[in-house]
Amino acid sequence: MTALVLQARLDSSRLYRKALLPLDGRPLISLVMEALKTVPGDLHILACPEDSFREFLPLAEAEGFELVSGLKEDVLGRYAQVIRRFSPDRIIRATGDNPFVFADAAAAINQEGTELGADYAGYSGLPYGAGVESVSAEALLRAEREAAAQAEREHVCPYLYGHPEWFLLHRPLAPLIWREPSLRLTVDTPEDYQQAQALSQALTKAAPGRARYRGETIIGISKRLFRETGGLS
Repeated sequence: MTALVLQARLDSSRLYRKALLPLDGRPLISLVMEALKTVPGDLHILACPEDSFREFLPLAEAEGFELVSGLKEDVLGRYAQVIRRFSPDRIIRATGDNPFVFADAAAAINQEGTELGADYAGYSGLPYGAGVESVSAEALLRAEREAAAQAEREHVCPYLYGHPEWFLLHRPLAPLIWREPSLRLTVDTPEDYQQAQALSQALTKAAPGRARYRGETIIGISKRLFRETGGLS
């Protein structure tokens, strides 16, 4: 069983409460969840800090996501909590500041990781903010037991790829249709947010429905906007 787990919070320092900022008429986090629902999985879960639970609850329910809360600084612990509660074999890890995640690339890397039996799988060469990580539940539980550094707890997967002698890692270069490492699609600053507003509106007009979440579509429209406005890079 595969669980897609989206981590999000409200108190980001560079762009406060960005998860609730409006993007094309909806909260940003709702667009992230909508995109991730098109990725094959048995469960879709939003994992947040305890102080964000109440505000995220109606948004998660509206998108059909389970909501799990835990300690703010121990994101790895939240993932372990999800595993113990729902018993998935595999986790697709996504983050709440990426409304332009490539759903097709997410499905592909998870399939590759599953077929290889990899403890960790993730593409390199994608735009910043377009990718997910596919991780075995067993490997995450081991990391949760053993990882001590703050960065290992906050960023979830560094303990795994920091120990290739213990874990089977699959980190291939992304296929050419999704490979655009110079493109920034995450929303972490006010400038990112302005660019995201323009891109989201353009996607709504040019790529309705599931086409909106295809990596090739997002890259193509992003490049067109960059040529026209110079605002995406």
